[in-house]
Parts: sequence; C-alpha cells; structure tokens
Amino acid sequence: MDSSDGTSRVVVGVDGSPSSYAALRWAVRQARRTGATLDVVGVHEVPGATGWSAPPVDATFDEEQAVKELSEELDSVLSLIGEVPPLERHVVRGNPAEVLVEASARAELLVVGSRGRGGFASLLLGSVGQQCAVHASCPVVIVRADAPEGAPADLTP
Repeated sequence: MDSSDGTSRVVVGVDGSPSSYAALRWAVRQARRTGATLDVVGVHEVPGATGWSAPPVDATFDEEQAVKELSEELDSVLSLIGEVPPLERHVVRGNPAEVLVEASARAELLVVGSRGRGGFASLLLGSVGQQCAVHASCPVVIVRADAPEGAPADLTP
C-alpha cells in the first residue's frame, strides 16, 4: 500500500459484509472517475490472541483462508461491475481499524462500509467505521449497504 510512485490511491476495506460490498462498488466507481489505483484491504485477526490462554492457532492457515475469502469476495463483486481500475489486493493480520487507519496515510481516500459482520445489528455505524472516521489521515467515505448507488440492485452478491 505504497503511494511513493505518485499514483493516487483509494483504499477500501472489505470484510464480506453487505456494506463492505457496497463500499467496494463505490470505491471502484470513484477510482475509475479519478484514475486512482484501488487498494483493496482485507484484515484478519488471529482468534483469541488477546488473552493469556489463547488457543493454539495455525497463523499460516488463517492467512491462507483470509486470502482465499478476499479473492472470492472480490471475484463475486467485481465480475458484476464491468471495467475495474488498476487494483492491488492486500490481506493483513491485525486490528481492522488500526490497519485501515495506517493504510489511510498513503491514500487520497479511505472507503469503508457502515458496519461489518459484528454482532450488533442495530448499530448504524460500526466500530471500525467510527475509528476510521476519527483517526484516518485522509477523507473517509462510509457507505451503507442500502445506499442508492446509481447501479441496479441486482449487483449485490
């Protein structure tokens, strides 16, 4: 996620949620309009790695699974969009908000869904979107899953 080559970058966080798919579609259109490179970031956390008694985890398998899931998600969404701008895929282990805020330092724009796959369905804005809005180094666009996008509704995978 390096912008040292002078290329304008739009970073989008993808986690498999409906709002992240909407954010990806929005980011593709924005990158196409502005000639930017699209950096698609999928973040995975090692389960249970926050306490003393964390269960044994195969980090290699976890990363391979995250790469596979991101690839499948991108294929399912991007196949319906048409022309896609230059795109780079990144799978990073860590806290999603921290990873995306760090990525924003090298971006012209950060795009995230309004809420991810967390357990609080009634929230209008999830914790990752909130943290990005407060701490990102560039402008942030937060996209709702049901936001009008100027595209047919059947593009939702």
